[in-house]
Amino acid sequence: MSSVKAYAAQAADTPLAPFQLDRREPGPEDVQIDILYCGVCHSDLHTARNEWHNTLYPSVPGHEIVGRVTAVGSAVSKFKVGELAGVGCMVDSCGHCSSCHEGEEQYCENGFTGTYNGPVFGGENTYGGYSQRIVVKESFVLKISHNEKDLASVAPLLCAGITTYSPLRHWKVGPGMTVGIVGLGGLGHMGVKLAHAMGAHVVLFTTSPGKMEDAKRLGADEVVISKDAQQMAKQANRFDFILNTVAAPHDINGFLQLLKRDGTMTLVGVPEHPHPSPEVASLIFKRRSLAGSLIGGIAETQEMLDFCAEHGIGSDIEVIPMDYVNTAYERMLKSDVKYRFVIDMASLK
Repeated sequence: MSSVKAYAAQAADTPLAPFQLDRREPGPEDVQIDILYCGVCHSDLHTARNEWHNTLYPSVPGHEIVGRVTAVGSAVSKFKVGELAGVGCMVDSCGHCSSCHEGEEQYCENGFTGTYNGPVFGGENTYGGYSQRIVVKESFVLKISHNEKDLASVAPLLCAGITTYSPLRHWKVGPGMTVGIVGLGGLGHMGVKLAHAMGAHVVLFTTSPGKMEDAKRLGADEVVISKDAQQMAKQANRFDFILNTVAAPHDINGFLQLLKRDGTMTLVGVPEHPHPSPEVASLIFKRRSLAGSLIGGIAETQEMLDFCAEHGIGSDIEVIPMDYVNTAYERMLKSDVKYRFVIDMASLK
């Protein structure tokens, strides 16, 4: 075991503070990574404050991790010391259920092991990326091919990137399709960039007129103010696919009406309280679908990273020191960031 510096929450009502944790020595199949940058995800805040009522304390959040390989086990073949590598939301899964066999570890029927907060269905705590170092089995480590100068902007791809890429890929978004992105936050801004790079005609839906210029800079072809009933009415029956990234409870019926026959709207935000129930008629009469999606498997996450490197895509970020994270959480609650905080882990030293 080796002791490393970290930041942790000790209880739901206490701020994150300096913490020492022990990392295991790399085994034959392990990769050890010195963490250079770690993105700040809304899930980190939910977990640190026990808003999902399942937090294991002490809680060391962080699952948008990029860094440099500093040691590899004897059986490791894909990574060498000195290379850049990433770790996302998972560090293990059962490996033998149908989902795992099909490369969909995020849907592991026995519950994947989160990078922090342990296995989905309970078990020993795990500590995430708000720390100097992490040790992860090779099969859950990702290759980074972006230029090293862009490394900080790569970190959020490990959650925000794959959360939006996976549904866009699954529903085969591409040229000739009209795609809506609902919300322009940490997830939504990645959805706009990715759908644009996939060749779709991208329409951003926002309640904030002030975001119109930024949405077009990111790749939106059009912007619709979703609280304007006249603007929304003009979009009826137009969309092949809508990616709804908003985590706050809202009426989704207005967006379902915008789908063409056989169109799909996929939800990726988890609201604190349920959305109002959708109207069944709007689904039935156009054979529309309402779906959900959760991150992506390891192979798809690697595909996403390679796609983003090829297209020069990273997240729009604000780099912060580790001791700013509690302030960053408060700003995140106010949507006061464009569009993702990333911690420079050198600040821990």
